[in-house]
Amino acid sequence: MTKRTISLKHPDRLFIGGQWVVPATSETFDVLDCSTEEVVATVAKASSEDMQRAINAAREAFDDGPWPRLSPQERAVYLEKIAERLEALNDEFARIWSIETGIVYKVAQPRIGLFISGAFRQYAAMASSFPFSEAHQSVTGNPAYRVYEPVGVVGQIIPWNGPAGLMAYKTAPALLAGCTMVIKSPPEAPCSAYLLAQICEEIGLPSGVINVVTADRDVSEELVRHPGVDKITFTGSTGAGRRIASIAGDRVARVTLELGGKSPAVVLDDYDIETAAATLGNSYFGYNTGQICHSLTRVIVPRAKHDQMVEALANIARKIVVGDPFADDTTSGPLASARQRETVERYVAKGIAEGATLVTGGKRPENPKKGFFYEPTVFANVDNRSAIAQEEIFGPVLCVIPADSEADAIRMANDTPFGLNAAVFTNDREKALQVARQLRSGTVGHNGPRTDFSIGFGGFKQSGIGREGGVEGLLAFMESKTIVLA
Repeated sequence: MTKRTISLKHPDRLFIGGQWVVPATSETFDVLDCSTEEVVATVAKASSEDMQRAINAAREAFDDGPWPRLSPQERAVYLEKIAERLEALNDEFARIWSIETGIVYKVAQPRIGLFISGAFRQYAAMASSFPFSEAHQSVTGNPAYRVYEPVGVVGQIIPWNGPAGLMAYKTAPALLAGCTMVIKSPPEAPCSAYLLAQICEEIGLPSGVINVVTADRDVSEELVRHPGVDKITFTGSTGAGRRIASIAGDRVARVTLELGGKSPAVVLDDYDIETAAATLGNSYFGYNTGQICHSLTRVIVPRAKHDQMVEALANIARKIVVGDPFADDTTSGPLASARQRETVERYVAKGIAEGATLVTGGKRPENPKKGFFYEPTVFANVDNRSAIAQEEIFGPVLCVIPADSEADAIRMANDTPFGLNAAVFTNDREKALQVARQLRSGTVGHNGPRTDFSIGFGGFKQSGIGREGGVEGLLAFMESKTIVLA
């Protein structure tokens, strides 16, 4: 039997200045198992006073502490130590991910290491490969240098759907760059951040370099507004991203925003429909119940193959086993919260009202009785301008959209306020590359979802600003300085 509670060393405290401190108030957040609706952990709720303490600790660690003054190679030693502890706790991080958000454990367990320990290993290696200081000659012939220095204090705002992996791809490059930070974890899924804080304490990370608090939106906004915070990195909804960008813009604070998506899968005429449906349906319904910003939610197919695609996807959806994410036969777990399930239900009702054809799903399953479960859902004959085709649902709902030509398919793929991810299904690799270059999207996969944080991840248009992962993810936490000598 899988353990359904989450054990944290200091859940009633906040990690500030290298210590577990008593919060200013006795208020707490209950963390629910989304499969059973039972409380599995209770963590401290940070107040304005607590947030101020965390920011002050990060500011002091940056202005007066040793961390920014270490060499990248010295900082990389700490990244390697964190990676070792993350690997040792891989199963615990995976288990927490399943309990808090509903991802199937057998899917989470092999994937999470690619994100969390993989991120720290990648950036530790960059300590030796990235040119933190480059010699140049100025136009006047003077010796000159371009150097990269840490941006300063970073405020991280982490989402609830994949907190450990997304936190890792913010934390690892910020640490290598020499930044200090305040990590604001989500009330729905705070436990991964607590585990990271425990690791920082265990390895002896200098005090104040990483501070961890869990807070509501009002206190989170104080992190964004604070003049002592030089940069905000946020993953979440486009609406919240707009608010953060507006506040940060008032004081010209740096931002990286990884926001929403409504990603298209463009299936060209030469590709087998059954094969495409198997790839799309199984990967979408089986990976965190569609609670992924880069999910391929709009399936655009030649009109003559629309019905075949609908039938194939519906058959896959009906075979999905919805249930306990720790059960061996489960292929899709619950949604993360009652609120998220209600959001999905509203969009399904809206899709029906707008005239799309509900083919399968569209309701809560009869079993399990407890938990935030929802059936895999397929809509046919979807108008690309409708709400369910234009707005992020963040649940197990696929829309099939007929196209009259390849050009029409590309036009509809781009006819969205988002541009996070996309895919092209074709047997012709050159054609795939040709179509990919026409899609306004941060990532394009060939014959499936193929995002890669190790290269870079982020979006066009309202899907965000900046990139995470890869070299660009490191540059996001540094300022470039030109030095010209006499």
